[in-house]
Amino acid sequence: MTPQWMPLTDYQWAAISPFFDLQRKRKHDLRQILDCIFWLLRTGCQWRNLPPTWPHWQAVYYYFDQWKKAGLFERINATVNQLDRQQAGRAPLPSVLCIDTQSVKLAPLIYEYRGSDAHKLVNGRKRTYVVDTQGRLWVADVDAANVHDGTLAVPLIVSILWRCGERLEKIFGDQAYNGVFASELAEWSVDFEKASRPESTRGFVPVAKRWVVERSISWTNFFRRIVKDYEYTVSSSVNWLYLANIQVMLQRIQLRHQTQFPNML
Repeated sequence: MTPQWMPLTDYQWAAISPFFDLQRKRKHDLRQILDCIFWLLRTGCQWRNLPPTWPHWQAVYYYFDQWKKAGLFERINATVNQLDRQQAGRAPLPSVLCIDTQSVKLAPLIYEYRGSDAHKLVNGRKRTYVVDTQGRLWVADVDAANVHDGTLAVPLIVSILWRCGERLEKIFGDQAYNGVFASELAEWSVDFEKASRPESTRGFVPVAKRWVVERSISWTNFFRRIVKDYEYTVSSSVNWLYLANIQVMLQRIQLRHQTQFPNML
């Protein structure tokens, strides 16, 4: 993963530009607006502190808010996931997924969806990640940190099935999901398999199948906007997670393109 922000290349923009209405005359270039959003994600800058080299922050936020409400980032995320899988020689949709959560601190003076995770000693929110076996984020959700992992996962079943379709066969998770969530999956003919480390071990131990989602969670450290939850609404929190995955996928796609066509750099 590239540790610094880079503007969208022509190849990356071509992969996602069909989602935008480019025929209408506008004051601002949508490609530049999206570059600015990715820059915010990488640097963690506040909206009102955008440098003057970018469009005015209210214009950038307007587009972010409109695209968020329209579910555009989620659709782009699914598309770049499928494109990356196809370039890696896999089927567009996954047959196996992994699920896990991450508790993160919430910025001060925000009280919506706030709770304390007594196990991890975090006062804030809890993110649920559903990724495939190569770490691509397919479904995400954010809620208060005091809500049980399994309870958070049950409402996501419909979104998971909608995104992955009939090809989905199995979901890996820890003991927290081996209850109502596993029972609901069984009704849809999807298997749940508990993947946990041996009880006698201490410290970090890579668990087969589950380490992938742990790695995806660790990727959030490359994006300062999401190392902590700064959002007043959980919908914004979720969409920043999708944007982070989109940026990772676009970097993968660009790298493969450069490897296959080095003379086009």
